[in-house]
Amino acid sequence: MLPEELSDRLWVFAARAGKVVDALPETRLGRHVANQLVRSGTAAAPNYDEGRVGESRADFVHKVNIALKEMVETRGWLRFIITAQLLPAKRIEVLLEECEPLCRILGKSIATAKANGQRSRHAR
Repeated sequence: MLPEELSDRLWVFAARAGKVVDALPETRLGRHVANQLVRSGTAAAPNYDEGRVGESRADFVHKVNIALKEMVETRGWLRFIITAQLLPAKRIEVLLEECEPLCRILGKSIATAKANGQRSRHAR
């Protein structure tokens, strides 16, 4: 997958997470989850994009790792929404299903960047 394609997927995911946030109930729990989800669910895309223009491989790895951590947190909040029955599971499952491959792709990007960094150090 090209970096631009991953960026697009992350931004679409962020927009869809925002729609879930807007649909959460106006209860104390709903507002708490909404605040957490709006932060984590919209954080991966800008962190990934910032990493793409990073000053170094280490900067890229750091920013993409933040993106991954935010996606993992988002996955947890989506699961919690289902568990706490804040929204119908059917409404959340599609977004949760997109979250899984995005986590794997970001993780693989980090591993590849680290491995490429190791190879370039050994080539000197």
